[in-house]
Amino acid sequence: MLIQKNSERLGSVDALRGFALLAIVLLHNLEHYNIFGAPHASSGILQWLDRFSYDSIFFLLAGKAYATFSLLFGFSFFIQLRNARARGCDFRARFAWRMFLLFCFSQFHALFYNGDILLLYSVCGLILIPAASWKDRTVLIVATVLMLQPYAWAKVLYGLAHPDYVDANNAFAQFAIKAEQTGRNGNLLQMLADNIWNGQLYSNFWQVEAGRLFQTPALFLYGMWLGRKQMFVKSVESAMFWKKTLIAAFVAAIPLYFLCHEVPGHIESITVLAYYCIAVPMVYNFSFMCVLVSLFMLVWFRSADGLKWQRFIMPYGRMSLTNYIFQSILGVIIYYHFGFGMYDKIGNFGSVLVGIGIFAVQWLFSKWWLGRHKQGPLEYLWKKGTWINFQKCV
Repeated sequence: MLIQKNSERLGSVDALRGFALLAIVLLHNLEHYNIFGAPHASSGILQWLDRFSYDSIFFLLAGKAYATFSLLFGFSFFIQLRNARARGCDFRARFAWRMFLLFCFSQFHALFYNGDILLLYSVCGLILIPAASWKDRTVLIVATVLMLQPYAWAKVLYGLAHPDYVDANNAFAQFAIKAEQTGRNGNLLQMLADNIWNGQLYSNFWQVEAGRLFQTPALFLYGMWLGRKQMFVKSVESAMFWKKTLIAAFVAAIPLYFLCHEVPGHIESITVLAYYCIAVPMVYNFSFMCVLVSLFMLVWFRSADGLKWQRFIMPYGRMSLTNYIFQSILGVIIYYHFGFGMYDKIGNFGSVLVGIGIFAVQWLFSKWWLGRHKQGPLEYLWKKGTWINFQKCV
């Protein structure tokens, strides 16, 4: 298999990560960073733009952006593991420490935004430590079992066998209501204090109940497997892999789409409905994500180092941790009561424009910063913290 230079190999990943992060920014702005709802547009054109913006972005990106971001997290672990082994080091224990540092970043982020994913990453990332020694086949089997949401299907079967059993799978809602009210009405100190408790419980209960406790480690494992097989490196084998993935994922996505939208209306059991609407959409989003990633990689492979519009976003992807955390801080300042309080003043189309504006500011900063430094500021702190007091492998 053809192996390219390290900078070229990682270029496709930086670009793909950048687009995933851009998608996350747009989605979070449409959600007003968890203050849901938008004002009614004053004209027919604005109403159409609001509806089109919301429907198209959620159809194309919701669930797929997060999945892509998670997939590349697993790939990054593979790169770090491989590089450490090349220096004669066992990276696995150091990676556990790295996940603790990510947990610390998550706590800073969660103070501002009650939709943090970094805590989940820091926990689910630990599966990569034992998985580093698994055979490729084992990695794929475990990842696929997790992706299929076995807990949700067990709940569906239990609900079918016990019609009187009720589990709405919405324990997060009580905390969501409190957190949203604080965002709408609270000052900065009230928001920070509320996010220590209600915000964290809201975010993490929702992620568990939404199936991400199974989906996230599955995506990490898939990403590690892709790294082992060098599928982000241009070669005959990788191009063929992405072509086959594109076809298989597209074929799977069509019936899954109808299963997501047609079947729920015929389910009477609250329990069965709640968990069916976790298990099937998760697989559908994964299939759709595979379509998008495959298309991106096949376009990238058309030239030696991607097309111009793909390379354009690479600085943004290289500073993903910094940009992910600070886009949330910018977002809550714009929408929350303690800041500009725009949650009830900006419609869906306007929110997309705000998201593009946040992206533009961060892209300019990323390009400026990386012109002077090798890494983003938080990426630098994370790396330094990872290898602290570890002389042999520095």
